[in-house]
Amino acid sequence: MSRLSVLSNPLLLGFEEIERLIDRTGKGGNEGYPPYNIERISAQSGEKEKLRITVALAGFSRDQLEITVEDNQLTVRGRQQDDKTRAYLYRGIAARQFTRTFVLADGIEVQSAELSNGMLAIDLVRHEPHRLVRRIEIENG
Repeated sequence: MSRLSVLSNPLLLGFEEIERLIDRTGKGGNEGYPPYNIERISAQSGEKEKLRITVALAGFSRDQLEITVEDNQLTVRGRQQDDKTRAYLYRGIAARQFTRTFVLADGIEVQSAELSNGMLAIDLVRHEPHRLVRRIEIENG
């Protein structure tokens, strides 16, 4: 049985990619770790307005983190290894692995990433798309 979608309207041509992105975000939306914030940073001194994703990553170092962008999807991965040399009497802080993904709209670009005091800040900028108007000539059949 096929699924009926708002984007299946015959007047909306070529929006299959948006539907695929919506499906992709719905599959990864139940993750609780690591916690994150998304904020808007106002434009200052000639710079564009930014979006900032801040992810709480206490205990992770730079070499345990990986940030990639592929197919409009920003992925943050963290991998910690257990320290086998330690003998814990109580262990409430586990070595963890995680993957957190964010789907980016067209024109959103990752500008920078910084890890400070256990907080990973990823700055994003939106580039305005170039508007193109083109006249289509009608040929005689």
